[in-house]
Order: sequence, then C-alpha cells, then structure tokens
Amino acid sequence: MMIQSQPEQKGLRNRDAGYLNVSPAGNDLHTAHTQNQEVSYYSCGGHSSSSAQTRKSKVISDTPLRRLLVSVKMAEAFFEDRDSFSCSICLDILKDPVTTSCGHNYCMGCIEGCWDQDDLKGVYSCPECRQTFVQRPVLNRNTLLAKVVEKLKHTALHAAPPAAPHADPPAAPHAAPPAAPPAHCYAGPGDVECDFCTGRKHKALMSCLACLVSYCETHLQPHYNFPALKKHMLVKASTQLQEKICSQHDKLLEVYCRTDQQCICYLCTMDEHKGHDTVSAAAERTEKQKQVGEKQQKSQQRIQEREKEMQELRQAVDSLKLSAQAAVDDSERIFAELIRTMETRCSEVKELIRDQEKAEVSQSEGLLERLEQEVAELRRRDSELEKFSHTEDNIHFLQRFKDHSAPPVSEEMPAVILNQSRDFKTVMTSDLQEKLMLCCKEGVVEISAAVKAVHILQSAEPSTQAAASVAQYHRKYYQKYSFKDICVHCRKIKMCHGPMGKCL
Repeated sequence: MMIQSQPEQKGLRNRDAGYLNVSPAGNDLHTAHTQNQEVSYYSCGGHSSSSAQTRKSKVISDTPLRRLLVSVKMAEAFFEDRDSFSCSICLDILKDPVTTSCGHNYCMGCIEGCWDQDDLKGVYSCPECRQTFVQRPVLNRNTLLAKVVEKLKHTALHAAPPAAPHADPPAAPHAAPPAAPPAHCYAGPGDVECDFCTGRKHKALMSCLACLVSYCETHLQPHYNFPALKKHMLVKASTQLQEKICSQHDKLLEVYCRTDQQCICYLCTMDEHKGHDTVSAAAERTEKQKQVGEKQQKSQQRIQEREKEMQELRQAVDSLKLSAQAAVDDSERIFAELIRTMETRCSEVKELIRDQEKAEVSQSEGLLERLEQEVAELRRRDSELEKFSHTEDNIHFLQRFKDHSAPPVSEEMPAVILNQSRDFKTVMTSDLQEKLMLCCKEGVVEISAAVKAVHILQSAEPSTQAAASVAQYHRKYYQKYSFKDICVHCRKIKMCHGPMGKCL
C-alpha cells in the first residue's frame, strides 16, 4: 500500500506534535523549534515587522517569560526526540535506564527479561545491534540518563498548556486500543508471532499490509500515534502476508482479473493484464459473496434433506432392531414350544410302547403258566400210564382202563401260534425323524429367505427380473421393517401342515 504524504499544516501544531501556542493578553507569542535551530518571534495584528522586532527584545528581557521560553524549548526537544529516550523493547519512556557496553539504552526490567530468556542458550545479545556476550553483562542504573529523562518529563508536563475545553479530538483512521495488560500474552503453537519482539515472542494482534510485519499490542502503538503510520492498512494478524503482495511489482493485490481469474496489483493492469476484464477486489468479492450465499443456501437445503433422511434412517434402524429382537424372541418361544411338543410326543410314544409291552407280556406269561400246568399234568398221567401198563392182573387192568383212557382237560386249550412280527422293529421312529428333519430343513430355508429379504434401504436399479422381484419385496417391506413373516414361517414348522400333521 502506498503511503501518502501528510497534508501541509497551516499555523502552528499542538503540543502533541512538539509545538506550543501561547496567547497572553490578546497578543500571539509563537515559538517554533526545529532540529538545528530555534526561531522566536512576536506578532500582533496591524504592526510592522520592525515594531515586532523591538517588542521581541523587550519581551525576552523579562525573566518569567524567559523561563517559559526555556521550558517550551525543553518540552519541544523532549517531544521531538521522544524516540531518543524510549526503550526499543517496550517502546515506552525509559524506566530505570541502563546502558549496555555497545552503547544502547534500555529499561532495566526489559533487558533483564530478555537476557533471562537467553539463559538457556548461554549466549546473550543486544536486542538493538545483536552484539553477543559470552557472559551475562552486569547492568547498573545510568543515573545521569535517568535524571535527564525525569527532568524532561517534568518540564514537558508543566510547560504544556491545558487542552481547549471544547476542542474535539482529531479524527484518526485507527482507534487506539485499550492499554496493554501488565502480563503480555506470549505466542503459542499456531499463533502469529510479533516480528518486533526479541527473545520470547508475544502474540501478534494486527498485521500491516504496508510494512508486511505483524505487531503485538505494544509494538502496534506507533501505528496509532504517528500520523504517517496511521494511514497504513491494518488487518488481523496473519502468517500469509506475502500472499497479499504482488510477487512481480511488490504492490498490494487489490484488483481482480476476471479473464485470468486471479488477484493482481494495479500495475499488473497496465502490464501483462492490460485489456483484460478487471474489477476491484472488493467488487469481485461482493459478486463472489452472492455466489457463496447461493451455494450456502443450497448447502443448507441439502443439509436439511440429509438430516431428515438421517432421522428417518435412524428411526428405521431402531424399528428394525426392535422388530429383529421381537422375531428372535418369537423364534425362541416357538422353537421352545416345538421342543416341548417333541418331548411330549416322545413321552406318549414311550408310554404307548410300554403299555403294549406290558399287555403282551402279561398275556404271554398267563399262557405260559397254563402250559406249564398242562405239561405237569401230562407228565403225571404219563407216569400213571406207565405203571398201569405193567399191571399183571388182567381183571384189574380192564376195570381201570376206562379211567386211564379218558382225555385230559388241557386238550381243549387251543394250540399256541406265535406271530412272526412279534417285535417293535416296525415301530422305530427313524421314519419320523427323517420326516421331521425334512420339514425343519424346508422351514429353515423359508426362514432364511425371509430373513435375507428384510432390508432397510431399497435397491437402486435392479438389473434382472430376480432383482426386480427382490426390489418389489423391499418396497413392500420398506415401511414395515418387520420380521413378522419369519415368525409365520416358524409357526408353519410348528404346525407342520402336510404329511407331518398327523405326527404332531
């Protein structure tokens, strides 16, 4: 940014610029001080220069006025040479001034603070000229310089006239910030450091586009106090100052070339960008800001749509979780009922077999007992017949023959015919097992298909007829997100319609 020269001042400047204006008894006494000489003159409206010269010598001979002129001179010298009595570290008037061996003056506290930070390095340097010292110099208060500073401050304070009661303060491009706090904020990781701080850097507050330097709150004060620096453009502290400067002309980038779509300086418009469609950076920013607003509006609309979809998706996920848990609970209940049913059927079959076994065994054992009795009776009769056959008395033999020839009562019992299928092999449950396994397998296949058909999201573009049918199924269950159909398949297994219906 170009620095304009300050406008020419008419009349005499106020005391802040190093001048004093005194008007005793309606006459104007003006004293102006330059760097090498002092000019005093007395003027009154309507008087000639010779008359003014005569009155000048008369006024100077007056002792009180002479003292006033001396005070004015010292005050002007103090304000004009303020930098000579300022510490280059804190930029304030010297306090407890000390002088280093290289001849530079600092506040005792400022230079001690800098060298405290250099203790870790083991090498001490002058912040002004960077002269190094192997050992830390011993500093003593410069009493003469301290007296001069105190005397100048005291004289300037008493010689300065009071401010006009109704005078308005001069307008400044930059409003002075509040006084810096006692404890400065040091720069940390990611902060912009002050380029003027020595030792440990303070956090930069503003960056100057004219100086291309970043300043902390203390070192920024000259840009608020000196008229020439007040015209500099200050921005928030940034580490990318060089990006705002044209690399070819070292001028501030303040023009935008729409042809090449890049920021340029005003000299570029007369050079390689001559004849291009150019506008000011501020105007292009306004145009781009509108586009950003439109994009931001679309982005906000898109965000709202996505947030709505996210909410619906979360609700769908929650609904799916609840439905899945309900299906799991229902499946566990149904399979538990199936297990209990199978256990009941197993008990019934066992009881049926045992009852049949008991009945058949009881009948067979009764018949066996009767057969044993018959065999015993036959053995007894056979023994009697054996004895009877050996009787020698013919008359006795013939008389008892009728008794022994009568048939036994057991001959009336029918013959025992055994059943060839007299075991329970035909009642084996292997067939039942196969039928149950087949039924369960078919049911699990149906359940698996039903589980895989449950989706939260619909298919994008089905490419085949099968995919289309699946997508149709998805659309059907898109609002349900339910596993109820799975439970129906589980109930089908329990009910077992078909060949197994009689078994269960």
